[in-house]
Amino acid sequence: MINKLAVASLVALAVSAAGLPKVAAVAGAGTAARRTAVHAQASHSPTIAGCPVLPSNNAWNEDVSKLPVRSDSARFIAAISAADGKTMLHADFGGGGAYGIPFVIVPANQKKEPVHYTAYGDESSPGPFPIPPNAPVEGGASSSGDRHVIAVQSGTCHLYELYAAYWRGNRWDAGSGVDWNLNSDKLRPLGWTSADAAGLPIFPGLARYGETATGSIHHALRFTVAATQRGYIFPATHYASSSTDPSLPPMGLRLRLKASYSLARFHGESLVILKALKRYGMIVADNGSSWYISGAADPRWNDDDLDQLKTVPGNAFEVVNTGPIHH
Repeated sequence: MINKLAVASLVALAVSAAGLPKVAAVAGAGTAARRTAVHAQASHSPTIAGCPVLPSNNAWNEDVSKLPVRSDSARFIAAISAADGKTMLHADFGGGGAYGIPFVIVPANQKKEPVHYTAYGDESSPGPFPIPPNAPVEGGASSSGDRHVIAVQSGTCHLYELYAAYWRGNRWDAGSGVDWNLNSDKLRPLGWTSADAAGLPIFPGLARYGETATGSIHHALRFTVAATQRGYIFPATHYASSSTDPSLPPMGLRLRLKASYSLARFHGESLVILKALKRYGMIVADNGSSWYISGAADPRWNDDDLDQLKTVPGNAFEVVNTGPIHH
């Protein structure tokens, strides 16, 4: 997931802070998480366990259907497909719950467990975290992948996310981790990672079965691309590449399914997802297979239905202008 040099992170912090307008620099230090040069329309917050999934004006929840298209949109779209040869949308979840990123809801009095960081502790929230020892791990207990562990705490409305997480009997070991306040727009400090490569929260960008079953998703989705550049667009705060190729997408780049793309042949879960992609779009959050959108692990997903997404080409998307790239 995370591939960076410590020196590069420090350079990003220094250059970004020096080159930002005053309001954006303040946002990066910890206030508003969505201060960009171009403003989208506020929507309403999704909810989970009685909590908002970030404020309604948070970037993840903003309607970007009317935002202008970036002048370099076609170049980015072509580069995403060229990086690994994948050209079609793909749901990276399903399989009877075997695929996707799991999460657990815990009560306000959940016991907190120690967290020991093995890689990016200097850019992580200090523990302990109220994540139970039996919390589900992305890919399963024996996974050698990203091993994300996510817990939403009711009552406090905090979101806890770990990357490369292992339960060691009396503590969690993790590469990195963040305690997110779901009532706040606060960004990570500029140049800092999170449990995701872009410095973003993971949970707000997951397609979740419960909301999809209601017939509407009210937020952007998280997706991966095979190659990125050394840069990010807010609300992302971190890059995971040394490439200075301007044709490669930066972390935080936001794509929207074109309004002209017909949805007449789609139905069910795929239709709900595609409608959300027209209104809220999807955000580059990590390096991985191109055009793979993320969802929560859930046995109720219908794989036959989700397979419709594999017929949507990458060139049905366009890149919207949500602000400058910070290097």
